[in-house]
Amino acid sequence: MQEKYLPGDVEKAAQDHWTAIDAYKTVEHAKDKNGQDKKKFYACSMLPYPSGKLHMGHVRNYTINDVMYRYLRMNGYNVLMPMGWDAFGMPAENAAMANGVPPAQWTYSNIEYMKQQMQSMGLAIDWSREMTACKPDYYKWNQWMFLKMLEKGIIYKKTGTVNWDPVDQTVLANEQVIDGRGWRSGALIEKREIPMYYARITSYAEELLDFVDNKLPGWPERVRIMQSNWIGKSTGVRFAFPHDIKDAEGQAINDGKLWVFTTRADTIMGVTFCAVAPEHALATHAARSNPQLADFIAECKKGSVIEADMATMEKKGMPTGLFVTHPLTGEQVEVWVGNYVLITYGDGAVMGVPGHDERDFAFAKKYDLPIKQVIAVEGKSYSTDAWEEWYADKEHGVCVASGKYDGLNYAAAVDAVAADLAAKGLGEKKVTYRLRDWGISRQRYWGTPIPIIHCGTCGDVPVPEKDLPVVLPEDCVPDGSGNPLNKHEQFLHVDCPQCGKPARRETDTMDTFVDSSWYYMRYCSPGSNEAMVDSRNDYWMPMDQYIGGIEHAVLHLLYARFWTKVMRDFGLVKFDEPFVNLLTQGMVLNETYYREDAGSKKTWFNPADVELSFDDKGRPVSALLKSDGKPVEIGGTEKMSKSKNNGIDPQAQIDQYGADTARLFTMFASPPEQTLEWSGAGVEGANRFLRRVWAFAHAQAGRIAAASDADFAALPETHKALRREIHKILQQADHDFKRIQYNTVVSACMKTLNTLEAAKLDDSTASNAVIAEGLSIFLRVLNPVAPHITHVLWGELGLSEVHGDILDAPWPQVDASALEQAEIELMVQVNGKLRGSVKVPKEADKAAIEAAALANENVKKFVEGTPKKVIIVPGKLVNIVA
Repeated sequence: MQEKYLPGDVEKAAQDHWTAIDAYKTVEHAKDKNGQDKKKFYACSMLPYPSGKLHMGHVRNYTINDVMYRYLRMNGYNVLMPMGWDAFGMPAENAAMANGVPPAQWTYSNIEYMKQQMQSMGLAIDWSREMTACKPDYYKWNQWMFLKMLEKGIIYKKTGTVNWDPVDQTVLANEQVIDGRGWRSGALIEKREIPMYYARITSYAEELLDFVDNKLPGWPERVRIMQSNWIGKSTGVRFAFPHDIKDAEGQAINDGKLWVFTTRADTIMGVTFCAVAPEHALATHAARSNPQLADFIAECKKGSVIEADMATMEKKGMPTGLFVTHPLTGEQVEVWVGNYVLITYGDGAVMGVPGHDERDFAFAKKYDLPIKQVIAVEGKSYSTDAWEEWYADKEHGVCVASGKYDGLNYAAAVDAVAADLAAKGLGEKKVTYRLRDWGISRQRYWGTPIPIIHCGTCGDVPVPEKDLPVVLPEDCVPDGSGNPLNKHEQFLHVDCPQCGKPARRETDTMDTFVDSSWYYMRYCSPGSNEAMVDSRNDYWMPMDQYIGGIEHAVLHLLYARFWTKVMRDFGLVKFDEPFVNLLTQGMVLNETYYREDAGSKKTWFNPADVELSFDDKGRPVSALLKSDGKPVEIGGTEKMSKSKNNGIDPQAQIDQYGADTARLFTMFASPPEQTLEWSGAGVEGANRFLRRVWAFAHAQAGRIAAASDADFAALPETHKALRREIHKILQQADHDFKRIQYNTVVSACMKTLNTLEAAKLDDSTASNAVIAEGLSIFLRVLNPVAPHITHVLWGELGLSEVHGDILDAPWPQVDASALEQAEIELMVQVNGKLRGSVKVPKEADKAAIEAAALANENVKKFVEGTPKKVIIVPGKLVNIVA
C-alpha cells in the first residue's frame, strides 16, 4: 500500500474500475442476492445548460445527489441517477454571434467538456440514459406532444404582446430588455402584437393549486407558497361600466361595456376613474382624435411587458376624454390610459378606487383626481394627505358613504354588490387566477421547430406525425438580424401536406421550458423510438427526489407539473405529480472585490487575484490586486457569478486537491438547503482530513490483515468503550443521511477518525478486531461523500474480500449491544448550576445515585447538611436543591 495520499492516482484507479464494470448502469426490476426485487429510488438533479464549464453550484447540486445515490445503493435500493443537457436557448445564439460559429458547434463542444468534468468528479451517473434537448430524437417528442395538445385544444394560437427590437428586427426576451432598450442594438423597444402559440395551463389552474396543498408534502413550504402565489387564485366580481361610445362605423365599442374584475367590490362606491391598457379599444378610439394621447400610447408601447417591472415602474396616465357610467350610481366616470395596465391581464381595464388602493391613491394624488372614503375602521381617522395601510383593511372595515351598503362588512358587501350587478345584467361573482396561459412561441432559431406548415390555400396545417421530427438545421449562424430560419431556403420551403401546393414552415421555435418540462421522464425510457415514454417510465416515476436551485421554484416546476397532468390525461403516465420530494440547495457564495472609475463603473476581480491583509482578530482590513499591488475595494460576500467575477473553477480545485476534497468541502461547509460560503482554508482543511484518513489506514494495514473474529461481548472495557463510541456516531450519521443533513455526516466521519486515532490499543486479537470493525464502518460512512479514497482503501485493506466492492457493501448496522454500558455518567447540578459528574452502575437505584452525587468532592462544597430535595432525571442528571 502506497504510503502517501496522491489524489490523482487514487481517483484514476477508482474511476477506471467503475468504467470497467459499468458500475452505474441501472436496469429496471433489479434483484437482490435473494432474488427479490430491490426497492427503486429515482434521484435526479435539474439538468444543466451546457454553458462551457461547471460552476461550484453544479458541483454542490450533483454531489448532494451522488451522496444520496451511494447511501441508498449500500442500503439495498435500486437507484437511478441520470444526466442530460438543457441544450437549446438564447445563450447559444449569443455565443454564436460573438464567435461566428453555429450554436450547435458551440453547444456540443461544451457538452463534451462538461461531461468530462462530471466524470472527473466521480459521479454515479448512468450515462446510457443521457439526453440532449437539441437532438432530434428528443425534440421529436416535443413536436409530437405539441400536435396532440393542438388537436385537443390545449395548445391554441392568438396574438400576444412581445418586445420588438426595430433595429435587429427580432423579438427579445424580457431579460434582454435593459432600461427599455435592446441589449445588443440599444434601440428603444416597442411592444408588438404578433400571432403566437399558447398552452392552456389555466385549464389546470385549480388542480395545480389544489395539489400544492394536498399532494406535495415532500416539498419545502416556501416553494409551495411560491407556487400558490404564482397561480394566484382570486375570488371577486367581474362587472361592466356601460357606455355609448361608438367607433367610426357607429357601432358601440365592445358592445357598450367596459369590463373590469375586482376582489374589492365592497369599495365600488369609491370609484372615481377607470384606467385602460394602451392597447385597449377605447384607448385606440380616443387616440384617433387626440395626438397627445396617441404619442403617450406610443411611449407606453415602448415599455416593459414584464409584470415585475410594471409593479415597480413609475405609474403614468393620460385622460381619454371618454366617460363610462357607474353601474350602480349612474354617475359618469372618466376613462384614463394607464401605462401600468396590461391588455393581457383580465379585460385590460381596472376600476380606480384611490381611497382604498395604494396604487390608485398615488395615481390620484399625482393627477389630482377625486379620492373618496367608502370604508371605515372603528377608531381610525381618514385623511387624503397620505396613504395609511388600514385604508385597504378588508378584515375590520365596514362600508360608509355607500348608500344601501353602509354598515356591511367585506363579505356581506361583496355579496350584496354582486347580487345588484347581476340583477342589472352587468356582473357576477367570478374566480380568476393570476396565472396566464403559457406562451410557448419564441421568435428565434435555436429551439425545437414548431411543427406547423403555412399554406396560402389550407391555412395553418399541422405536420403529419409520420414526418416528425421537423429537423432544425444546425448550420445557421445568427447575426442579430432576426431569425436565420427565415433565410434558410431548404428549411423554409415545403409542400403543403394537404393540397400539395408550395407552402412555408413555421419559423418560430418552442420555449425551452418545454424541453425541461418532461426530460426527467425521457431518462426513464432511453432509446424509445416508438413512444415518448414507455413502460420503464411506470417503474421509475414519479421521481422520489428532485434536487435543484430555488430560482426554479416557480416556472420550471409549474410547467413540469402541468405537462405531467396533460400526459396523464393523454394516457401516457399514471400519476398526478412528477416529484415526490424536492430539495432546493442553497447558493454558493464568495467574496467580491472591485475598483470603481470616475463614471461609477465597477471592474470586478477574482478572489484568486487578490491579496488580503488581516487585523489581529483575523478580519480582512485591506486588499491589493496581485498584478499591480494597488488597492481594491472589498465588496462583501455574494453569489458566485460571472458578473461579479467571484467564481471558483471546479476543475482547478480537482486538479489541485482531487475531487474527493471538493466533494467533502461542499458537503461539510453547510447544510444542503442553506447557502455555502466558499473558503480556501476550508478546502485545505478538507484535504488535510483526507490525508489523515490515508495515513491512519496505512498505519493500520498490518492490524487489519491480522484481524480475525472476536467475541465482542468478552472485550475489555476500554475496547467496549471504543466500540460504543463508534456505534453511537454511526447511529447519528445514519439518522443524518436519512434527513439529508450531509454536513453533520461529514462531522460524524471526523469524530470517528478522531476516536480511532486516539484509541490506546495493543497488538491483541481483540484490538485488531475492534480496529478492523471501526475502519470498516468508517470507510462505508465516508464513502458516499468521498468515494475515490474509500474505494481504494477498501481494496488495499482487504475489506473487499470480506464485504465485496464497497459500492454494494452492506450498510453498517448499529450493534445495540455495543451501545449498552455497565456504567453511566450523570451530570450533577446544585440549585440549577453544574457542579460535577458521577459514574454509577447502569442499574443503580435512586438511593445509590443520590449517595454518589452527594459524595462528590466538588458537590460537597455547595451543599451544607441535608439537601431540601434531590431530583433525578434517569440516565442524564441529578439536580440537588440545597
